[in-house]
Amino acid sequence: MGMTLGFLFITAFGVGLSGAMMPGPLLTATIVSTARRGFMAGPLIVLGHALLELALLIALLAGFSTILLLPRVGQTVAVVGGSFLLYLSFCMIKDILKGKLTLPDNQLDQVSSTPLMHPIVTGILISVSNPYWIIWWATIGLSYLTIAWKSGTSGIVSFYSGHILADLFWYSLIAFIISTGSRWLKPVIYRLILMLCAVFLLGLGVYFIYSGLLSI
Repeated sequence: MGMTLGFLFITAFGVGLSGAMMPGPLLTATIVSTARRGFMAGPLIVLGHALLELALLIALLAGFSTILLLPRVGQTVAVVGGSFLLYLSFCMIKDILKGKLTLPDNQLDQVSSTPLMHPIVTGILISVSNPYWIIWWATIGLSYLTIAWKSGTSGIVSFYSGHILADLFWYSLIAFIISTGSRWLKPVIYRLILMLCAVFLLGLGVYFIYSGLLSI
């Protein structure tokens, strides 16, 4: 049960957006760096993040491409990745209903005490030091690779471009909001978007698990 290139791109964008929107070190770094450097800090942080992920993607494909194509490996990875998507979805829904997920609004207080570092370097260092990033690639990322690799290079490009464009869209939007002093992204709107993302992850997790079990 394969994915078309368009479906690969759209779902990769959706999963990437869901991850990018979750409060975390990269979001905090974007807010702080934008306050000090202006709008371009956001896209530049994403560039650093994207370069690191491209290097990881190449390394994974170079070392595991033949292994990922083995039926039993692909099935296992799909089920594990799908299960992790379901876990993320349930955690997001629970935290949203409890009111735990909010955009960090106190990070600007840290601006004067935060060391000045180029945004590209910041994007690389924060990503590689984030345990969640490693777990994501070991589960969901590998699941996508096993599916995308069936479509060859075009499948990998569809997955990677969708994933990175989601990061670029969200962090550029945050950089725009911070640099212009905009306040249109109200908490209720933010939580609504997060809830839609959580439901999307839930559906995609079921799809991944179903795909893995179907091919057994």
